[in-house]
Amino acid sequence: MKKIILILGFTLITITTAFAQRFAYVDSDYILKHMPEYASAQRQLETLSAQWQKDVDQRYQEIDRLYKAYQADEVLMTPDMKKRRQAEIDDKEKSAKEFQRQKFGPDGELTQKSNTIIKPIQDKMTKAIQAVAESEDIDMIFDKNSAVAMLYASPRYDKSADVITKLGLKPGTFAK
Repeated sequence: MKKIILILGFTLITITTAFAQRFAYVDSDYILKHMPEYASAQRQLETLSAQWQKDVDQRYQEIDRLYKAYQADEVLMTPDMKKRRQAEIDDKEKSAKEFQRQKFGPDGELTQKSNTIIKPIQDKMTKAIQAVAESEDIDMIFDKNSAVAMLYASPRYDKSADVITKLGLKPGTFAK
């Protein structure tokens, strides 16, 4: 009787272990910091953003200059002249806001450029993660930086270094 219970218990433990899922996590920011193409893409986006921000600032400085000139000349202007100058200032302000929205808005050029430049890099990282998961027989890999709350994760389940190695890079050596 003891043998049967022992065999059943051993079988139950073996079956439970066989169906257990394996989990791991990666730190996508850490991985991306190792990728030279990501660092290059970030610099390219920062340069583009700074250039467009400079253009926006120049437009608002021009509006400010026009407004100050309007205030200085307001006493000498006829009502018709005031309307024209105010309309000119309003048009320039609308134009500047529209330019800013086109460049930096949610569907703006910066967002689109970011998507076209960074998406291939993220796809490359995703393929490397998938390859690590398949080679190590891992069922699910979470991203430490995503919206999934990870209150604790044992470092032994961190597969970031494996992904970096799979990408042909050296863990701990950040791209410049």
